[in-house]
Amino acid sequence: MKVVYRAIWDLPVEELFASGHRACAGCGPAIAMRWITKAAGPNTIVVNATGCMEVTTTQYPETAWMLPYLHVAFENAAAAASGIEAAIRTLSAKGLWRAGKTNVIVIAGDGGTYDIGLQALSGMLERGHHVLYILYDNEAYMNTGIQRSGATPKYAWTTTTPVGKAIRGKVQEKKDIMGIVMAHRVPYAATATIANLLDMTNKIKTALEYTEEGPTFLHILAPCPPGWRYPEELTVEMARLAVETGYFPLYEYDHGKVRLNPPTSQIAADPKRKKPLRDWLKLQGRFAHLTDAEIAELEREVAANLAYLSALAKAFS
Repeated sequence: MKVVYRAIWDLPVEELFASGHRACAGCGPAIAMRWITKAAGPNTIVVNATGCMEVTTTQYPETAWMLPYLHVAFENAAAAASGIEAAIRTLSAKGLWRAGKTNVIVIAGDGGTYDIGLQALSGMLERGHHVLYILYDNEAYMNTGIQRSGATPKYAWTTTTPVGKAIRGKVQEKKDIMGIVMAHRVPYAATATIANLLDMTNKIKTALEYTEEGPTFLHILAPCPPGWRYPEELTVEMARLAVETGYFPLYEYDHGKVRLNPPTSQIAADPKRKKPLRDWLKLQGRFAHLTDAEIAELEREVAANLAYLSALAKAFS
């Protein structure tokens, strides 16, 4: 990761994502949008898949986006961005593009990335388009009523994975989207959260710089108060605890090398620094039904994932 911002006061002041949108109070994705646009700067084209950040920010005739913005369907954001990037590249080659270096960024939720838009994402990555794809992950189809997605964690309650005697919420594990992206051998991919602001914004800058070489990818965990069922004032704390409990590790895939980032790297070096997963789970109504045995199972899965990533970092360092 290239360190552009070393302190909060180094971050850009210019606002490119306006207040007054219709996102829920405490909306994690809205926080992410504000800092994505700040880090990207004004010479940026945003391609936004259908989802929370589209329906809450673009009610005609108003918009929260102070950037060129294209709303597309759930499934084709990566394809649309591919076309925009190819057009800019062609016009530049002919000397007809006068805007200089222009960032093309896809912004899509977990439903539009893990599931509905996965085919278009894979195609964009395989073809090598110079696009940054940003996934804001609130772990369900929140816009349409909290339905499970491929990003929803095991045992989580959603409206399509109800909790009862026979079914204990979602029965499948969360899909490894970073592993899928890394398998495409892209120049750069990374995880981030809205709680680790300098880490996130520096990764955005790094990913944008590496689009000179090809496609890049950023996976941002962005908690959702109504979907996760926690008090709206705890959004940033929810993201922070997700990292500190090991549930959502911070790491980078940089030209074939895997690198853990703090505090994940510190937890991997000294597991005693990891907070209990229960501290994060107990704050969320979607996990209120969990038994001690189920929590212990999830703890083991978190430990196994950290061990796996640590092994990757050692093998590909």
